[in-house]
Amino acid sequence: MLTGMQIAVLGGDARQLEIIRKLTELDAKLSLVGFEQLDHAFTGATKEKLTEVNFSEVDAIILPVPGTSLDGDVDTIFSNEKIKITEEILMQAPSHCVVYSGITNRYLDDIIQSSNKKLVQLFERDDVAIYNSIPTVEGTIMMAIQHTDFTIHGSNVTVLGLGRVGMSVARTFHHLGARVKVGARKSEHLARISEMGLTPFHLDDLQNEVNDCDICINTIPVLIVTANVIAKMPSHTLVIDLASKPGGTDFRYAEKRGVKALLAPGLPGIVAPKTAGQILANVLSQLLEGDK
Repeated sequence: MLTGMQIAVLGGDARQLEIIRKLTELDAKLSLVGFEQLDHAFTGATKEKLTEVNFSEVDAIILPVPGTSLDGDVDTIFSNEKIKITEEILMQAPSHCVVYSGITNRYLDDIIQSSNKKLVQLFERDDVAIYNSIPTVEGTIMMAIQHTDFTIHGSNVTVLGLGRVGMSVARTFHHLGARVKVGARKSEHLARISEMGLTPFHLDDLQNEVNDCDICINTIPVLIVTANVIAKMPSHTLVIDLASKPGGTDFRYAEKRGVKALLAPGLPGIVAPKTAGQILANVLSQLLEGDK
């Protein structure tokens, strides 16, 4: 139980509702900032403006999955109020206060360090990333069906990266009947790809591996689907980039070449916000109980 804990939830999307529901069930006291347009009320949760929150009594601050912008702005779909998290706000919080975010950036890192607070990136955790790969894969399948005029079954699919998302994507498209090849750099990843019954290749050879590609799915958050790679793709190729913004694809050249390329980060929050929110809520509740 989280009885006695004071938690500030700042902004977010539908995933935050599952977090709020779970934490109130565990008897935490919540200050909800950026939720005044939300019709639903939660027992133990109070809608407040940012200036109304007494951060000196806050034990934890929960940010949305994207964290903040590079200017410190926090997105929310339930308010028109501008929410900005600053060093001054974090300085008001007690020394034991922990900040939770999906991911981070330079701005958030800087104010965390200068205020001497602890930041927990939920998407750095293996359990969160693996659970999230499930709705990510479902969303990727949805996009592949929507944006092609051929079946996944029998198509040539190239997956870039064998991380937690890449492995789930490659395995699922293989089970759907696609001919899947996977690009990686580490020898153990290449071995695993072969063990999975898929076709491995080294990413240094990417340009030579896309000449028959129908769907290219990138999970690597650096520019890897370059103009030189796109130039070797058939014009009908669909590129789905699952990497965090700005992705790993030269979208400008793809448009110029006439290759459809879609940046699709955050698919769990789009295609299955309830499930994605429950994943975060379960992990957060465990972490908060451990911090208590």
